[in-house]
Amino acid sequence: MTAAIDLQILRAFVLAAREGNVSRAAERLHLTQPAVSLQLKRLAEETGLTLFTRTPHGLALTADGAAMLPQAERVLAAVGDLQQAARKLQGTVRGALRIGTILDPEFTRLGVFLRELVEAAPQIETELRHGMSGSVLAQVQRGDLDVGFHLDPGDDDQAATTPALSVRTLTRFTYRVVAPAGWGPQVQGRDWKALAALPWLATPPESAHHRLLERMFTPLGLSPRRVALVDQEASMLDLLKSGVGLSLVRDSIAIRECQAHGLAMADRVQLDCALRFVSLASRRDEPVIASAWDALAKAWG
Repeated sequence: MTAAIDLQILRAFVLAAREGNVSRAAERLHLTQPAVSLQLKRLAEETGLTLFTRTPHGLALTADGAAMLPQAERVLAAVGDLQQAARKLQGTVRGALRIGTILDPEFTRLGVFLRELVEAAPQIETELRHGMSGSVLAQVQRGDLDVGFHLDPGDDDQAATTPALSVRTLTRFTYRVVAPAGWGPQVQGRDWKALAALPWLATPPESAHHRLLERMFTPLGLSPRRVALVDQEASMLDLLKSGVGLSLVRDSIAIRECQAHGLAMADRVQLDCALRFVSLASRRDEPVIASAWDALAKAWG
């Protein structure tokens, strides 16, 4: 055999073997009978084998032809599988997805979200960038991130739902004011004005804590006494336990930490907040970003 065998010739051989007749094989291939006969002749020449004998009823496979038939069928089946895989890949979403994350993965259901994304679009490469809520939103607006999680006041009129953004509210929750152990008399029964006079753990302007407290204190003409600047939730909790000052804490964590470590919680004030998922509206239908939104819908129901 001196040359590669053409797939069309293999198809002619397999059909001629199955039909036992050149005319019926030609019909199946939408070719003329002489064209199929020529292909069978070429195959015999290229393999150096006698593949058929003629009978009064048509064609019969020789021993060599019968041995070659299953091999030829496997080749054609493999080619069919390859073509099917190629067709599937033509519709596969590919690309990089830059995701802005905040807080802890359990709260944002990040693991479930990524699992749904990987199962639906395994060719997407994800890049996670953890940051503060405000910085994630700014990066999405600049196009430095494709999608991201963001915290906003719980009321919809203050949400970041502008025409430039696609936004979905995932859950609403409450921030409570938590103080070190033993500070109960200083925070319980107190309003925002009384609490502003106590030492506070400050957070950067990009944080949801900062924006929520500014929104509350500024209209009252109050400026809390800030004793430390904290940019991570774990550090904030550690400083709370060490007796440094007050801080906002998500309600579920506040209850847990107060029970476990005897921290004090203000009982007259709270701030509502919402966890949202955002992307640029102009990019909402890009395949990679659309896949992220689909995965989010499955993760959050």
